[in-house]
Amino acid sequence: MEDLKPSAANSSPLTPLGFLERAATVYGDCTSIVYGNSTVYTWRETNLRCLRVASALSSIGIGRSDVVSVLSANTPEMCELQFAVPMCGAILNNLNTRLDARTVSIILRHCESKLLFVDMFYSDLAVEAIATLLNPPILVLIADEEEEEGGAVVTERSKFCYLYSDLVKRGNPDFKWIRPESEWDPIVINYTSGTTSFPKGVVHCHRGIFVMALDSLTDWAVPKNPVYLWTLPIFHVNGWTYPWGIAAVGGTNVCVRKLHAPLIYRLIRDHGVTHMCGAPIVLQILSASQESDQPLKNPVKFLTAGSAPPATVILRAESLGFIVSHGYGLTETAGVNVSCAWKPKWNRLPVSDQARLKSRQGVRTVGFSEIDVVDPESGRSVERDGATFGEIVMRGSSIMLGYLKDPIGTQKSFKNGWFFTGDVGVIHEDGYLEIKDRSKDVIISGGENVSSVEVEAVLYTNPAVNEAAVVARPDEFWGETPCAFVSLKPGLTRKPTDKEIIEYCKKKMPRYMVPKTVSFVEELPKTSTGKIKKLLLKEIAKKM
Repeated sequence: MEDLKPSAANSSPLTPLGFLERAATVYGDCTSIVYGNSTVYTWRETNLRCLRVASALSSIGIGRSDVVSVLSANTPEMCELQFAVPMCGAILNNLNTRLDARTVSIILRHCESKLLFVDMFYSDLAVEAIATLLNPPILVLIADEEEEEGGAVVTERSKFCYLYSDLVKRGNPDFKWIRPESEWDPIVINYTSGTTSFPKGVVHCHRGIFVMALDSLTDWAVPKNPVYLWTLPIFHVNGWTYPWGIAAVGGTNVCVRKLHAPLIYRLIRDHGVTHMCGAPIVLQILSASQESDQPLKNPVKFLTAGSAPPATVILRAESLGFIVSHGYGLTETAGVNVSCAWKPKWNRLPVSDQARLKSRQGVRTVGFSEIDVVDPESGRSVERDGATFGEIVMRGSSIMLGYLKDPIGTQKSFKNGWFFTGDVGVIHEDGYLEIKDRSKDVIISGGENVSSVEVEAVLYTNPAVNEAAVVARPDEFWGETPCAFVSLKPGLTRKPTDKEIIEYCKKKMPRYMVPKTVSFVEELPKTSTGKIKKLLLKEIAKKM
């Protein structure tokens, strides 16, 4: 069989862009996008709009290897640009809308962005960000007719060279979209959220995104024609690849600009939402809302990832009708590549035990290759006892190509054929992974490793606690001690004291894990993706 080799016929580059072309054929008359009171598109229309935008970009000189950035909320245009930008051969860079102008400017300079699409609500941010750039990108304004009718205005419209709607009009609907020459060609550059360091440019290829998009659909058992509500920012790891995945199954994208609990519940009712994603904080917001007094008429599947959602939050959300799935992934893996695959026998357990099991990250998804937890010194796998800490390592097709212009950072992440995540975890006897902390967030108190996640999980069981975050506070005797930042639930008739919180913890955990300090705050500081800013809290703790 030595003469049987790859050929052009059997090795066409894998790319998620073909999902849209197929959707236009198979699901052409099905609704693709819903937004606000009047915006509704079909998959045939969405395909034509994306082709027109890709054509217009090509006509103004944007092509292969050029970086095109997008600064936008979850609007129809944001969904379209996940296809349109790479369809002209360019590399897509979604920008976090909650960054400050200085950071946006640094990212634009770092990735050498040639063109920047700007949602009208972030026009001032964009104009300020490019003011100091020697070679600023071309600015394209994404107007929002419904918001403009409500009085929203753009103060410096003269700074923008084009309107998005003009690109749609001037583009050629018969444009032949540009396929990648190789499936290893870059398709996106995503910048990390910067919870532990300055954002790094993570580069992914067409092949990796293709596999991750299909793997995500398979693992979550997404059927044809789902109704997907965009409560996860698309700028966060390209919405875990679901802009492409929903096209593959002909689903409906319900776009929403803001995460406002009453609006989310209304959209679920009005559109018959079946699926949604978000950080654990989204579950927390929906569970704590006054709208949550009444359970959902129909169950809604909710995929959450990141830090483990507290079991109490899962219990509350599922009592409302959300079917919670928990997973784990990083910007560097392009989406969720570990999920808590549910076993039928667990359905016979008490709901509290089910919630505890569901809060674990789980096992590799079917399309991913390998995941392990290793001793950072020896590199050997840790014991499967649910107690021995190690660093989570992985390898699979959706791992990034590397960090843009950072060969040293890339080399540090890739060692001995593995990608080292920087996350600390354990493997349970049943082979399921559970994250215990970021390696930089483990608290070493008197020689003992304290998992901030475990302490936070106990704090969340206190009925008065709304949010909790635990970080290291320097201590002359112990080296470090746990310091808890806590926000309380609104409407409490009596608020607990810091001493009462500490006594509560003493009854539920070893003494060395108990927070020595408890600080009450109105709200914990968070990144745009709902992750708690532990770096900021560490700085506050140092100054106490």
